[in-house]
Formats: sequence, C-alpha cells, structure tokens
Amino acid sequence: MLRKPRKFNPDPFEYHQELTLEIESLTNLGQGVARIDNWVVFTTFALPGETVRARVFRNSANYSEADLLEVVAPSTDRVEPRCPMFSQCGGCQYQNLSYKKQLEWKQRQVAELLQRMAGIDHPVDPVHPSPVTYGYRSKITPHFQKPRDGQMGPIGFLLFGRRQQLIDVEHCPIASETINAKLPKIRKECQEKAAFYKKGATLLLRDSLDGYVCTDGTEMCEQMVGDLRFSFHAGEFFQNNPHILPDFAEHVRTEALRGGAVENLVDAYCGSGLFCLTAAREFKEAVGIEISESSIDWARRNATQNKIENCRFIQGDATNIFAEVTFNPAKTAVVIDPPRKGSSPEFLDQLINYAPRRVVYVSCNPATQIRDLEHVKERYRITRIQPFDLFPQTRHLECVVTLERK
Repeated sequence: MLRKPRKFNPDPFEYHQELTLEIESLTNLGQGVARIDNWVVFTTFALPGETVRARVFRNSANYSEADLLEVVAPSTDRVEPRCPMFSQCGGCQYQNLSYKKQLEWKQRQVAELLQRMAGIDHPVDPVHPSPVTYGYRSKITPHFQKPRDGQMGPIGFLLFGRRQQLIDVEHCPIASETINAKLPKIRKECQEKAAFYKKGATLLLRDSLDGYVCTDGTEMCEQMVGDLRFSFHAGEFFQNNPHILPDFAEHVRTEALRGGAVENLVDAYCGSGLFCLTAAREFKEAVGIEISESSIDWARRNATQNKIENCRFIQGDATNIFAEVTFNPAKTAVVIDPPRKGSSPEFLDQLINYAPRRVVYVSCNPATQIRDLEHVKERYRITRIQPFDLFPQTRHLECVVTLERK
C-alpha cells in the first residue's frame, strides 16, 4: 500500500496523483512550470512547450511539485543528455535542453528576478556562452559518507532532491579530461582505505598547468588567464571554467573603464588577484582588498611573477574595508565579487559612503546580487547587465552588473 508522508497536505492534489501538464516556462531552479486552474505545478526536468505526465509529491501553500513520469509530446529543444546519471545526480539540470535554449532561458530568468525581487526593469544582455560546454570544469569535489563495516559506499555527489544521500560517480562529463583520467585512481585509493576512515570526507580534484591534477587543498595550483599566470592553494576559491575566464575578466576590465574619467581600480574581494591583476595595466594604480591573509599573500606573489608593479594588496578590516584606500572616489572604479551569500549591508553601506564613480558587481548568485542592488539603488543606477555562462548544463551562471553613481 502506498505510504504518504505524515505531514503531506492533500490540497489540491492527492499524494502521487498523476497529472497531464502543458509546460509553459522554466524556473531558475530548472523546473518546468505548468498551471491547472491557475494553480502552479513545478515539474523536474520538464521543458517549455512539452506535454508531460507528472506525479505530485508535495503541495505547498501556493504551488505543487511533481516528478516527471513521461514526456507525451517533447519540445523541439529537448536533446539527449550525455551523462547516464542525468536526472539522478544533482549536479546538472539542463543536459536535456539545447545549449542555445539554455542561454536564452538564463537571460530571461535574470530579467524576471530583477523585476520580481527589486522592481527593476532593465535590459539584460544575451548570455555570453562558454567556448566549451562539456569537459569545462577544472575542479570537482566528490564526497563520501562514513564507511560501514569497513566498506566504502558511494563516492560522488548528492542524489537529485536529497540533502544527504549520495550517488556513485565514476565519470563526470562536465569535468575536464585530466580530472576524469585521475578520478578512478582516487576512488580506488579511497575504497582500499575504507577501514581507516572514521567519518565521511570531501575529495578534491583540481587542474593545474601541464596536465597536473591537485588532490591536496594545500598544494600550489596554477592557471593561466590570457598571458597572466595565477598561483593559489588548490583548496581556495578560483573560478573553475578556465575556457571562458579571459573573456570574463576582459569584460570586467572594460566595464570598469567604460565612459572614461576613471584612473584607479579597487578590487574589494580580490582573492588571489584575478580581476585586479587582469585589469591593473589599464589603470594608473590598482588596489586589491581581501580579508583572508593567505589570499593576500598569493595575490602579491601573482603580481610579482607577472611583473605588475602598479597594483598593491592590503588585508582589509571588515568594519572599515576602504580605510587604506586614498584614491579620489570620483576617479575610481570598484569591482566586487562576493561569495554566493552576497555582500553584507555593512559592506554596502561602506561602499556607498566611499562613493566610487563606478561599481562592477560580479556574482555567482543573481538572487543575492539583486537583493544587494536594491540596497544601493538610491545612489547608483544600472548601466549594463551581462550574464556569463561559466556553468553550462547547470542552472548556475555568473552575472556582471555595471553601476554608475547618480
């Protein structure tokens, strides 16, 4: 007998009730959107323009969620996923959608988020595509849970829709060839040492130069961006689609300079110096600010090894991030690339008080980026919104918003 969840809400559909749906659009989480009598039903892996059969598993206050059972009439944009684990592994959401349409939907989703979250109606440029759409990731972090009775369980990623359950991944089509070549050896070593693990762990495989794959977070990793060489700890943050990085960094540099009258650059979340160093040669002087002492050390090394002499790096104090910046704000552009959670209100207030002429806001999470834009919109106006597809086959993207002081 079918056992429904104890807290299941039976309104408006019964548990596992089957529906025939006409999919109208796509959410920024990769779910197909349908409506029945003005009631919204989200269906995983269903595409716009399709007729599908779906099975309800949750009724929330304003919508229902359903699993895809059958595509009755497929979209002309539906393609065959390259990964046999697609729809089981939680890593990818769009392998069943043509790349051209992935880009179109991501552009539309950014515009819809702007309107819905902040009431901002501004044109969004077409998404800048990745030159490589499979095999592009230069870093993956497979997980495993605590072995039982000396036996290793799955080594891989979260099962789709689960918070803890893992799916075993022997090969990842969006990871680089060098990482996939190294993965079997790492998996075998873990399996052979299963009895020694007292808890689960996260593994690291990260590409470095000359085909070397780092597996220790404390190793020095190296990447080229254009003609610049960047060194950093393998376990620290660095963008992991090297194929699109030159265009990405060039756009940030160009937007920081747009309109002229800017002489100086401040990179307020500089990490190991990506945006600051790729742009520094176009400015009179550049400053990178970072709270992490380790990242500042790497940024200074990167400036030295690339012979960039007009860029200095300072370890910032979160309570007074611009304290050591002496540039005239009217002639200064600030680049910010905060973590996924976005900037804090305290940082944004400091940015507003410093009052640079231009701000280039880079984000991997358009939702928190838009929240932050709402915070500064009284002082800054948007001049350009340019998404970049650093993560093909997934719902994720980077978005670069250029702001001018009013």
